[in-house]
Amino acid sequence: MRFDTPGREIRAVNGIDVNVGAGEVFALVGESGSGKSVSMLSVMGLVPTPPAVVTGSILFDGLELVGLGRSKMNAIRGGEIGMVFQDPMSSLNPVHRIGRQIAEVLHLHQKISRRDAMDQAGELLDKVGIPNAGGRLKDYPHEFSGGMRQRVMIAIALACGPRLLIADEPTTALDVTVQRQIVTLVQQLQADLGMAVIWITHDLGVVAEIADRVAVMYGGRIVETGNAADLYRTATHPYTSGLLHSIPRTDTIRTEWLPEIPGTPVQLVDDLLSCPFHSRCPMGDDSCVASLPTLEASGREGQFSACVHHASILDGGDLWPSLDREVTAAVEHGDELLVSIEGLKVHFPVERGGRARRKAVVLAVDGVDLELRRGRTLGIVGESGCGKSTLGRALVGLVEATDGRVLIKGEPLDTSSGPHRRTVQMIFQDPFSSMNPGMRVGDVVAEPMRVHNIGSADERSERVAKLLGQVGIPAEAATRHPHEFSGGQRQRIAIARALAANPEVIVCDEPVSALDVSVQAQIVNLLHETQLETGVSLIFIAHDLAVVRHISHEVAVMYLGQVVERAPRDDIYETPLHPYTKALLAAVPVPDPSSSIALAPPLEGDLPDPSDPPTGCRFHTRCPVAVIGLCDEIIPELRVVDTDRWVACHLVEASTDQSFLAGEGDIRGDLGLLAEQGG
Repeated sequence: MRFDTPGREIRAVNGIDVNVGAGEVFALVGESGSGKSVSMLSVMGLVPTPPAVVTGSILFDGLELVGLGRSKMNAIRGGEIGMVFQDPMSSLNPVHRIGRQIAEVLHLHQKISRRDAMDQAGELLDKVGIPNAGGRLKDYPHEFSGGMRQRVMIAIALACGPRLLIADEPTTALDVTVQRQIVTLVQQLQADLGMAVIWITHDLGVVAEIADRVAVMYGGRIVETGNAADLYRTATHPYTSGLLHSIPRTDTIRTEWLPEIPGTPVQLVDDLLSCPFHSRCPMGDDSCVASLPTLEASGREGQFSACVHHASILDGGDLWPSLDREVTAAVEHGDELLVSIEGLKVHFPVERGGRARRKAVVLAVDGVDLELRRGRTLGIVGESGCGKSTLGRALVGLVEATDGRVLIKGEPLDTSSGPHRRTVQMIFQDPFSSMNPGMRVGDVVAEPMRVHNIGSADERSERVAKLLGQVGIPAEAATRHPHEFSGGQRQRIAIARALAANPEVIVCDEPVSALDVSVQAQIVNLLHETQLETGVSLIFIAHDLAVVRHISHEVAVMYLGQVVERAPRDDIYETPLHPYTKALLAAVPVPDPSSSIALAPPLEGDLPDPSDPPTGCRFHTRCPVAVIGLCDEIIPELRVVDTDRWVACHLVEASTDQSFLAGEGDIRGDLGLLAEQGG
C-alpha cells in the first residue's frame, strides 16, 4: 500500500501476509508509523483511494475485499467485521445520544424497527458493563468517562455479532484500572461469541495477556511472527528484542538506564530493497543491505523471523544491555527542601442542569500535603480525574489555589508574575498543542529566555543550539516547525524548552503516555540524565506505574483529590498498604505470557463524582475490603505508619501485620487477606 502525496510517494505497507483463524486473538505490534493500523483499516475498506493505492489480496471467509463495491462493503463493515478505534470521543458523534448511535448499527444491518433496536442497544450496554444501562441510553458521549466511552465503542462494534473484531489501540493512554476492565471485557466477549480478534497496539504488556499469536511490524513489513509465549521467551529479530527490553516493569528493581533503540522509525519513499531496520540495529552489517530479508523459520515451531542473523541471536548474548552512560553529576545538593505543598485545595465551581440549574463545586484537589527535595523525583499516580494534573498546574501557577499554599524555597507561590515563573517549568502531555504551530522550533525553545530577559540574542541562539543537541535534536532543525517532527521528537523539544530558563523544578504531566515503548525509553533516560547533570527536581505525573517506578525516588498515590499513600518508591511497589494502591499495581500487565503472577480481577466502577464525593473514605464505594460503619462514615487521616511512609486507611494496621505480608508480597492475594482481617 502506498500513498501518492504531492511531491512524493510514501510506502506505508510493503507486502505483508497475515492469516487469522476463527476464535483466535492475533496481535499486531510495532512503533507508530510501522503500518499496523493502516493495514487493518484497509481490511475495513476505510483507507481513502486515492490518495492510497492498495494492491494484493484481502480475503474474508473466501470473499475478496480489495475492490469490493461500496454497498457490499457496507454490509460487511459493522455486520461481519467490527472495529474499535483508538479515540472513542472522535469516533462517536457528539450531538447524538448514545442509544441512537448503537441502535443505528442494528437498524442498518439487521433491518429491525428502531424501537427494537433501542431495546437491544440497552442490552448491549448492559453486556459491556455500563451501570444503569437503560437509563444511560439518552446520555451524550461527553457525559461518559473515557473507559465508559470505550465500552460504548465495543458495544457498537459487537452489535451485530461480527465474526472478526479489529481493536486499534483500544487501551492506549487509559488508566491501568480501565485498561484492565477493557481487556477483561474483550476476553469474556471473545470467549462467549467465539469471534476472532485482531489487537493492534504498541503496549506489549497487554499483548502478553490477551494474544495467542503475535506479528511484529517495522517499515511496513512483518519482521517476526509466532506464538506469543515463544516470541516473548526467545525473540529472534533484533527489533522485537529491542521493544521487549525497552519496557519498564513494576515487578523488577529499577536499573539506572532503560535499554533503548536508537534513532526513529523509518519512513519509506522508495521500494524496499534491504532490511529497513539495519541502521538502528546493533547487529547491522553489509549482509543486512545485500538483499531484503524474508520470513524464515526460527526459534520454536511456528516462529518466523526476517533477519539474516536470527541463528546468531538464538546462540545467546544480550543485544540490548542496560546503557552505561558517562554523565557529569551535578554539584552535591544535600537534602534541601525545594517545594512544600501544605493543605492545598483547588475547587472549581460549576453549573449543571438545563433550565433548573444548580451550582456545584468540583473538588479537584482537596487537601494535599507533599514535599520535594532538590535533585529528587516525586511520582504522582492515580486514575484520570484524581486531581494529579490539576495539582501539577497549581504548582506552576496555571490555576489558583482555593486554600492552602505552595512554597518554593520557602517563599509562597505568586501566581501573577513572581520569580517562580522561571524557577518552575512544565512539560505538557501533548507537546504539539503546547507549541505555537506558526513558530519555528528555535523560537519555541528560546521563548522562556526572551520572557525572562536571559542573555542577548546571540547568547540565546547559542543556548538553543546547545539545548537541542542535549535532547538529541540536530541544531539545524531549529528552523523547522513543530509539525515537521515526530511525537517523540516534539517531546524532546518540549524538554529543551522547559530547560531553557534554568529551572529548579520541572512538572512533567504525562510526558510519555501516548509514546511507543522505544521512544518512551529515550525520553525517560533523557529526563534522568538531565537530572543528574543539572540537579533539577522533577514532579512526574503519570498513570503508567512501571515508568513511575523507574524514574521516581518517592511516589504519592492520589484518589479523588486526596493523597491516600506516600512512600519511597520501592516501599510502594514491594509492600503497598492502601487497598487502592494494591488495586492499581494489581492491574498493571506483566509483559510475559508465562508469568506465574495471577491476574487480578478488575477494579469495579468508575471514580465517583468529584463534586459529590462519598462520605467517609472516598474509596470505600469501590474498595474490596471496606468495613461498613467505619469506612463509609469516618474520614481516614493521612498518617505516618513507618519512617517516611504515610497512609490514609482505617485498616492499615491489618496491612502491616506480618501474616498479611506473607507470600512474598503478592498484592493480588493480599487483597483477600485484608478483607478477612479487616472485616
